[in-house]
Amino acid sequence: MAQEELTTLPVGRLGLVPLESCKSLGQKVDEWLVQWRKEREHSETDSFAFEGYKRDSYVVKVQNPRFGSGEGKCVVTESVRGDDIYVLVDVCNYNISYPIGKYTNLMSPDDHYQDLKRVIAAIGGKARRVNVIMPYLYEGRQSKRIGRESLDCATSLHELINMGVENIITFDAHDPQIQNATPLHGFETVHPSYQFIKALLKNEQGLHIDNEHFMIISPDEGSMSRAIYLANILGVDMGMYYKRLDYSKNVDGRHPIAAYEFLGPNVAGKDLILIDDMISSGETILKIASLLKERGAGKIYLCSTFGLFTDSLKKFDEAHEAGVFDKLLTTNLVYQPEELLAKPYYISCDMSKYIALIIDTLNHDMSVSHLLNPVDRIKRCVKNYMAQYEK
Repeated sequence: MAQEELTTLPVGRLGLVPLESCKSLGQKVDEWLVQWRKEREHSETDSFAFEGYKRDSYVVKVQNPRFGSGEGKCVVTESVRGDDIYVLVDVCNYNISYPIGKYTNLMSPDDHYQDLKRVIAAIGGKARRVNVIMPYLYEGRQSKRIGRESLDCATSLHELINMGVENIITFDAHDPQIQNATPLHGFETVHPSYQFIKALLKNEQGLHIDNEHFMIISPDEGSMSRAIYLANILGVDMGMYYKRLDYSKNVDGRHPIAAYEFLGPNVAGKDLILIDDMISSGETILKIASLLKERGAGKIYLCSTFGLFTDSLKKFDEAHEAGVFDKLLTTNLVYQPEELLAKPYYISCDMSKYIALIIDTLNHDMSVSHLLNPVDRIKRCVKNYMAQYEK
């Protein structure tokens, strides 16, 4: 896959700008690109079009210092004129702080987004093309208007496009229809389905991926498309839960949940993947997992693109000890605390190679369709896994 024949010239000299929030992921992406390009041969390698094609690192160093008042700026420490720039930012990284006088302020998603704009402003239109890789789409949960509300996600996308961004790459957007806000520019929302299956099969033995022993479950209506997509590829059944609200009551401005209703076939004895785009507090997905256990489900694997864990990991520890779920899988697209990585039930899904493939392909101005729809790779992965148990 990495050595896919690239038949076109690069758009420009490749430059990676991983912000501090995305530093570790950016380093891994850089390592993949360096490795592939050193191994790759091209008939035009010696031409000026390939100037700077093979380097020890593609990272463009930038600085984001702050004044004593807390105001920030960006300084690009080297020339990027004519380069094809890819800026990586993790707006959910809550582990970075900066001082304001005698106080310490934790960076919020708003701060990370402002730093992204500062980088683009510092580049100042000198680059040939600016692309933004924002795994968790900033304000992605505020993508539609109900009443007198702000349309923050659409507003931020417009800001980036107006600043000269050509392509925006995000992962598992909460509402993919937000791409309607940028109809004349590149917007891709990538699903890590292959990485989930690959990591699960690598770490778990004895699973039977067939309709008699396996199922995909959506914890709510919003994740239906993810569950249907994965169930179709694996050739298994799916089910879903939905919240039935009690509209006769109003508690703190909300209708309380009357019950969680299940739609789908019998789950008794089957191993399940419970898939969602994000785990915030984790309350809903753990509640659904416990209800599935009550229905006699076998092993339960929680898969979520973004593990935010806003309410600590204590409830996950307790749920795992109680046998509510077996493994928890999230990606390294957002900040992962050491506490999470040390959990015996946690499996990290590395997305660096996938991002490097997308960057490498886009830099050659080639189609990424085969990367965005990994049906063949998932089927091949499952086939190889099942073959070892048939021998």
